[in-house]
Amino acid sequence: MSDDGVKKVERASGTGIAVRGNDIDTDQIIPARFMKVVTFDGLGQFAFFDQRFDEDDEQKDHPFNDDDHREASVLVVNANFGCGSSREHAPQALARWGIDAIVGESFAEIFAGNCLALGIPTVTADGEAIADLQNYVESNPDVEIEVDVAGEAVRYDDREIAANVDDAQRKALVEGIWDTTALMKSNEQAIEETARSLPYVDT
Repeated sequence: MSDDGVKKVERASGTGIAVRGNDIDTDQIIPARFMKVVTFDGLGQFAFFDQRFDEDDEQKDHPFNDDDHREASVLVVNANFGCGSSREHAPQALARWGIDAIVGESFAEIFAGNCLALGIPTVTADGEAIADLQNYVESNPDVEIEVDVAGEAVRYDDREIAANVDDAQRKALVEGIWDTTALMKSNEQAIEETARSLPYVDT
C-alpha cells in the first residue's frame, strides 16, 4: 500500500490465457447490449460473449470457454488491443472475469488508460516474444506467469522477456497513485481545507 492507502502494483502473477488477433476492439471485449447496467458487477460473464457463443448460446471454441484457463489472471494479446470505443466497461469486464494484468504487442491508448484506473498494467513486448508466450500459455495452462511492472519484464519457465510499461503508468502503479478516488478519500481533510481556502467556493 502507498502512504495514501492505495494498493501498489509492482508486479502481478498468475496463470496465463491467450486471445489471438490484432485490432480486437472494445465491442468484441464487451458487446454494447451488456452495458445497460447501473454498476459493473457481473460484467465478467459477458467478456468476449459474441466470440464465445453462437446465436443459440452454444459455446464456440474460445480460450475464455476453456476450463483449463478459467482461473487465469494474465491475458496475452496481440496488436492494438482495446481499440474502438472508449467504453470503460471493457477493462471492467476483464477485471471481473479475473484478469489482473495484460501483456501484448500494443494497446489502444484510451483502453490502457481505463485499465490503469483499475490497477491493471498493460505491458508491451515485441511480436515474436508475444507469440512465444501465447504458444506457451496455451500448452501450459497451469504455469505461473510473472509480470514485473517495476522491472519491466515478463518471466515464465526460466525465461525472461524484456517488456515496456509506459512511464506514467509505471509510476502510478508502482507508487500507488493510480486510484484517484481512493486518493481523494484518504486526503479528505486536506481537500476540505483547500476548498475552504478558495474564495469562489461557498462553504
